[in-house]
Amino acid sequence: MENEIEILLVEDNPNDAEMTLRALKKNHLANRIIHLKDGAEALDFFHGTGNFSGRDITSVPKVVLLDLKMPKVDGIEVLRNLKSSPNTRSIPVVVLTSSKEDPDIKICYELGVNSYIVKPVGFENFLKAISELGFYWLLLNQSPR
Repeated sequence: MENEIEILLVEDNPNDAEMTLRALKKNHLANRIIHLKDGAEALDFFHGTGNFSGRDITSVPKVVLLDLKMPKVDGIEVLRNLKSSPNTRSIPVVVLTSSKEDPDIKICYELGVNSYIVKPVGFENFLKAISELGFYWLLLNQSPR
């Protein structure tokens, strides 16, 4: 499937988004990555509304990398929405955030997040973590299709 979406990156910080995209592409871990800049865009993407009106909503990513602290709609609301819908419930969601707050971690797991990763500090550590994350979720993990 040539147009299959492999990774949906939902990240408002342009520097973090660029480093994530660079790490994934450098290691040839994803051919098709879509970057959305806030939670409202993510919800539009999954529901085929707004700028994504008419999109085939049955075409879903292999994994969603989701930041928590974003404008418009935060990552927790996006996660809640994804995990409450039968159409998106089985999509693996990895929270990739700077928040080490216990309440954030707890609510994400209660909502069904598949993994919660605090963004590493430092360029090399960040690149290594994203590479390992991509390797696991795209090559090792088996998802239902």
